[in-house]
Amino acid sequence: MTKKSNTTNRWFVVLGAVLLQICIGSIYSWSLFNQPLMDKFGWGNNEVVLTFSIAVFMFAVSTILSGRLQDRIGPKIVAIIGGVLYGAGLLLSSTATSIFQLYIYYGVLAGCGVGFVYVCPLSTCVKWFPERKGFITGIAVGAFGLGSLIFKNVIQFFLATQGVSGTFYYLGIIYFILVLIGAQFLKLPDNYSTSQQKSNNSMDDCNYKVGEMMKTKSFYLLWVMYLFGCMSGLLVIGLAQDIGVQLANLEVSVAANAVAMIALFNAAGRLIWGMLSDKIGRIKVVFMMFTITAVAMIAMSIISLNFLTFFICLAGIAFCFGGFLAVFPTITGEFYGMKNLGANYGIIYQAYGIAALVGPVIVANAGGLKPTFIIAAILAVIGAGMTFMVKPPSAMTISLRPSEEGVS
Repeated sequence: MTKKSNTTNRWFVVLGAVLLQICIGSIYSWSLFNQPLMDKFGWGNNEVVLTFSIAVFMFAVSTILSGRLQDRIGPKIVAIIGGVLYGAGLLLSSTATSIFQLYIYYGVLAGCGVGFVYVCPLSTCVKWFPERKGFITGIAVGAFGLGSLIFKNVIQFFLATQGVSGTFYYLGIIYFILVLIGAQFLKLPDNYSTSQQKSNNSMDDCNYKVGEMMKTKSFYLLWVMYLFGCMSGLLVIGLAQDIGVQLANLEVSVAANAVAMIALFNAAGRLIWGMLSDKIGRIKVVFMMFTITAVAMIAMSIISLNFLTFFICLAGIAFCFGGFLAVFPTITGEFYGMKNLGANYGIIYQAYGIAALVGPVIVANAGGLKPTFIIAAILAVIGAGMTFMVKPPSAMTISLRPSEEGVS
């Protein structure tokens, strides 16, 4: 009876996780606000776009705190805090009359709200599905990838009928209510405990704290691999329309379709790569994703793009980008244990935030899109090579706690 109850309950947890991730995933719809904000306030394009960069950076940074916090007080409360921050940030954004106010309200406050919510569904779901970690992580982060696509029409409707400030207001209310509902489903399994985890002969036996994790060589290898894996995907997401117009000679309206396509392949990659990693292994999957990314980046840099090749290359990169975001949380849990997954993944996730900042710097200094793609391809090749070097920390001869020596 208990087993049946737990089996049923864990799918309600997934339902709550999906609802949360869809809401905060709509942060990737920011490009819809660019022109309306410029038209209403007369701000420059670079000023407005910087709002999104700040939000993504704060999103990543705040996962450090939220990960630690949810490990201590539980995912439900932390998700509610995130919902309050996210909703309040959008409500305040509706009152913004200066770009600095928008930076604070949307960039900092709403960005932190996303970061507080993001870690909770991931770390909770994998504890309910220890036998299918890749699959369930793929579902959770896949919902995040679909958020922008699902809310696209809602945002466009409000923009057309309420204006940009009114849109922020109504979205703030909607997101707050939905996150509050989704958070109610987040709870740890009743029988979840460190002692029961240790009864299983798996890598979950080693529950590293953040400081202990950062003393292992594998942490730095994983962090750099994650950085390289995210850079190509973030570059494509931010420059999809420009790539289509400048390199494939597409009309703006046609190139804009890449945004929806990227969202679909991004979400599909999170689920499919996550499932595949359960079957053939996480590191093998990472190698495959780096290889596909490198090939696609090289192709965009050396061939004359047309409609077909443009969409194929972008689809491949987006598909693998989603996979990186699905597989690395699972690798973190298997290498460093499930007990402190929230805090540990919060640290590793900073590679994503840094990638968001490094990408634009490379674009600005590389001398064009094609040189940028060459650099991204080289980094992907290096990342693929690093998969042969990374090993679970218990298999390494450095920085092991005495109690962990001999763990296989």
